[in-house]
Amino acid sequence: MTHPFLDLAPLSAARFAAIEDRVARLLGTRQDVVIMQGEALLPLEGAIRGTAGPGTTALNVITGPYGQTFGDWLRDCGATVIDLAVPFHTAVTADQIRAALAEHPEIDFVSLVHAEAATGNTNPVAEIGEVVRAHGALLYLDAVASIGAEPVLPDAWGVDLCVIGAQKAMGGPAGVSAVSVSERAWARMAANPRAPRRSYLSLLDWKARWIDGGRTALPHAPAQLEMLALEACVERIEGDGLEAVMGRHRTAALSTRAGAVALGGGLEPYVYDARDAAPVATTLRVPAGVVASEVVARALTSDPALPLAAGGGALAKEMIRVNHYGADATVGAVRGSLAALGSALAEQGLDVDVEGALRTVADSARH
Repeated sequence: MTHPFLDLAPLSAARFAAIEDRVARLLGTRQDVVIMQGEALLPLEGAIRGTAGPGTTALNVITGPYGQTFGDWLRDCGATVIDLAVPFHTAVTADQIRAALAEHPEIDFVSLVHAEAATGNTNPVAEIGEVVRAHGALLYLDAVASIGAEPVLPDAWGVDLCVIGAQKAMGGPAGVSAVSVSERAWARMAANPRAPRRSYLSLLDWKARWIDGGRTALPHAPAQLEMLALEACVERIEGDGLEAVMGRHRTAALSTRAGAVALGGGLEPYVYDARDAAPVATTLRVPAGVVASEVVARALTSDPALPLAAGGGALAKEMIRVNHYGADATVGAVRGSLAALGSALAEQGLDVDVEGALRTVADSARH
């Protein structure tokens, strides 16, 4: 018995390099791009461990749970870490970054999440990148959730390490991920005696064995199915046009936000200012006395395939996530999600206007 996913010919180095080139074009970058053979946590951790050490002073921006994780990794590397935490319902500003750098001129590394799908906010990386570049620090960016939903431009923004994954807005596989690396970042790794070598976390191994060798021999067997899925994913985005893909996410986000307000029942956007709201996913705050996870569970009984989830950890009580990304970046997914949430809230005795919400979604989508 055979299967189309089995008995495939080995993925050649040339095919692997061609997929990297397509990812680089998606990012609009001339920097080296390495596709790593694991979920995005692999390059996220590898990039920090490659560049940070006891001599590093890092500004770690926390606008959600991933920022907290990056701070832990940096401290584990021996870096001095200055956390800049802002409420999860907002975004960090370039002025806040500028003030932190002025207060601590020794900062030489800045870690930042572009869009936090877990909290629904997005940070103004173009403005922040200008400030960080003027200071001379290295800029590390988690763009896993934002790529495909909004612009991600590492060269234009001065990002030295930009990590992406395909599993959210790109609508692709979770088993491979990529990082673009600037010359400054490579130099920082080369000078770091603690940078991983002969390790699955090592970006320097990829540079020495893959990039510097002209990308002719892969350092290890690639995750073949995931690489082919990534290739198909990027090809689909190229066919649709990146602007069109991002446009679907913007429309879904704006429609969800407007429709949730029209729905009523005490439901409101978790991220207060629409400018700070990420197009990859919309987070909603439930009214006092209502448990978000219970509302989501009730809503999913009507259709378990709806892109609804409660917030993680302590946020499970107060936050609902509408994950309108990838294949669910559609007005239909938004309508279904709000209708199901409306029914669930009505069951708890709250006054909702489902028809009004659906009309608002339709109006918002048209504009």
